Amino acid sequence: MPSYKRRSFYLLCASALVPALVCSTGPAQARVHHTGKNQIKQTPVAPAPKAAPKAPHPHDLEGHSAESMSIHASRRVLGGGMMVHHTEAKTISAVTQEYISKQAPTVTPGVLASSLPGVQATNEGPLSTTAETIHIRGLDQTQIGMVYEGIPLADPFTYGAYTSAMIDNENLGSVSVSQGSSDLTAPVYNADGAQMTLSLRHPADKMTAYAEASGGTHSTNKEFVRFDTGEIGHSGVRAFASGSYSSANLWRGPGQMDRWHVDAAIEKRWAPKSSSELIFGYNKANQTEWLYPTLAQWKTYGTGYNTHATYTKGDTLYYKLNTKATNAVVGALKNHFDFGHGLTLDAEPYAIETFGPNNYGVNIPASNGYVGTQQYSSLNGYEGQTGNVTAISIHPWVQTSSGINLVGAWHRGFNTLKLSYWYSYAVHTEYQNHYPVNASGQYTENNGYLMAFNNVSVSQYNINGFQQLNAIGLEDQVKLFHDRLTIDAGLRANMISRSFSQDLPGANFKSVENMFVPIPQVLISYQFDQKNQIYVNGTTGYRAPSSFQAQVPVYSFTSANAVSLPLANFQPEYMIGEEIGYRHSGDIMFNVALFNYNLTHHQITSVSYLPNSTIMISQPIDAGGESAQGVQAEISTRPWHHISAYASGQFMHTRVGNNIAYQGDYLRTKGKQEVASPKFTGALGLTYDDGTNFANFNLRYTDSQYATLMNDQSIPSYITSDISLGRYLPKIGRVRPKAMLSLMNVGDSHYLAQVNGFSGNATTTRGVYGKTLSASQPTYSVGTGFAAVVSVSGTFE
Repeated sequence: MPSYKRRSFYLLCASALVPALVCSTGPAQARVHHTGKNQIKQTPVAPAPKAAPKAPHPHDLEGHSAESMSIHASRRVLGGGMMVHHTEAKTISAVTQEYISKQAPTVTPGVLASSLPGVQATNEGPLSTTAETIHIRGLDQTQIGMVYEGIPLADPFTYGAYTSAMIDNENLGSVSVSQGSSDLTAPVYNADGAQMTLSLRHPADKMTAYAEASGGTHSTNKEFVRFDTGEIGHSGVRAFASGSYSSANLWRGPGQMDRWHVDAAIEKRWAPKSSSELIFGYNKANQTEWLYPTLAQWKTYGTGYNTHATYTKGDTLYYKLNTKATNAVVGALKNHFDFGHGLTLDAEPYAIETFGPNNYGVNIPASNGYVGTQQYSSLNGYEGQTGNVTAISIHPWVQTSSGINLVGAWHRGFNTLKLSYWYSYAVHTEYQNHYPVNASGQYTENNGYLMAFNNVSVSQYNINGFQQLNAIGLEDQVKLFHDRLTIDAGLRANMISRSFSQDLPGANFKSVENMFVPIPQVLISYQFDQKNQIYVNGTTGYRAPSSFQAQVPVYSFTSANAVSLPLANFQPEYMIGEEIGYRHSGDIMFNVALFNYNLTHHQITSVSYLPNSTIMISQPIDAGGESAQGVQAEISTRPWHHISAYASGQFMHTRVGNNIAYQGDYLRTKGKQEVASPKFTGALGLTYDDGTNFANFNLRYTDSQYATLMNDQSIPSYITSDISLGRYLPKIGRVRPKAMLSLMNVGDSHYLAQVNGFSGNATTTRGVYGKTLSASQPTYSVGTGFAAVVSVSGTFE
């Protein structure tokens, strides 16, 4: 990638890394504080299981003391860290460091949250470096706002969830999920139904160092180190830096993956309630791509449907042709200022760069093929030849996004008024270069890429895009009857401009779309006493259409006709939701909520492989209206004889509200169930921790789910379970060691975990107006097989 595109961006990131590497800190146990607004702050301290708790630092309270609570001693945490007491008038669930530290250090943040009500996350292997596949209340990752310390995590155009690229698990303070709505001030443009928030384990008050080494099946390994400076003198400055390397073989099929990652932060406390924190992250990862089978392929080959270990002529499934890189650089400056007299300001500028490339195998006609809508007589250098040229398709995509989020608040008496402003700018560039392979499946870029018409690169697309967003919000909160009744109402106006251009022979195309989306919300709660609360809310959310395919066409090499067309009606997906819930806290804590939501312009992306290639193409579909009604609940206990329990469940019924335009007719979808929306999901968790030995058991159930709009194909229900066993070893000098064994998918179930690519109908059907609508087969994500990972770690105090 040209250096001039990165230079100014890296200045911010470098400024975060250098001080942190000079001063730098490492994981240990953490203390949890809920601060409202779907945030869980953590103050790391040394990991002694029996250490007395400290008072939280004001940095972790940030002006939300009325809603703050602390969990003071690791073995008194409810549900083993799988449930936290909340007072926000919306449904929120979370897992804390107490739970995260007892899971395999190689799993993704989405998998860590997969026992929470209504959450599905695919664990494709004991280690994964690519974007996650997540569903919450039947909504997929493109509809879920992803936030890491005030930084938008998701790809600003495709909304891919690059959670594993942003932070190491050892640095996670918590993973929280708002199942029905997003925060009004969150920097998200796709959270029409849920929000997932990752919280950082901030620099510790005490100097510590931490090291961890893990190894397991499929050559899985991870090495991690972190160093915390503690407070440097009496300067109010503390910092940490960490680094990790992980790698593994694919558990099914040939190939491997590796990941290098750096996290760092440096914080300055200006006053007891004011601080600034510079946050930095770097990720470099590459892995052999998974193959996503159709149901027929799964029934025929099972887990044997994979890329191929050896190359034969014309084989696009050769594993060395199919790899995916996930690279990211992240920088943010998070500020909280308390000016007194009830006035506060949160200001956070941030910048993110993510880039590939992604590589695939493809067969391209040597003669009479197409680039865009124009037919070529032959590829350059292949004059007079027929048949196909097998090539590696390299997609060197890159995108940068930056912005600033400002939230000013004025608290006076029983009233708190907030004014917020968020500005975001993003740029995306993506094209393809195709390099022919030799008889061994190898290629070299020195030989040049395939061209036609003398000097035109053979490509399906060559796109450039940008997006600009301005969002202004106003929110007012009133507390009455000695703070028992809380009424919170707000409105955010989002103004988005998005432009994409396509530059191919005969297919030059430019699309500019502007959107104005207002999202009001009302939150009401009543606290009967310290242990019992009822809440009700009405919220709205939106998602701008995802991916460049929503605005520009994509072409194949065998036809002048586009294989993917832009949305005919470019409208943001919009959701209106309602919840009523009841919470109880004490030795037993539980939360139960009834919910309803309605979607308009519900967008579904039909995904399939391009013929004679492993390139996946997307066709966006405006599925019209959808509604869902359901109930979710979770319950946890305090430790009894060192054992604490957790259980969660959700029942949901969905309904498509209309027939859907498809292939020039309409599918008879009215009244059908929504795709990837299981009626029931549930989880059980048990945790044991006596201060010397610990164990954690998780069992998850996912009901069957449809994969087509016509409900003519589905995947069966499945059950998975994971176990972790560990021991706090005797202290050696100033080092506190720990050993842990993590077992994933204990029963070695072979199952289809989630729908990867939807389709309209899996069997040929007749449309509303009599047209025969051809079938298209959905593809599926395969859940990981059995895996074991052993971890040994030590904290130096």
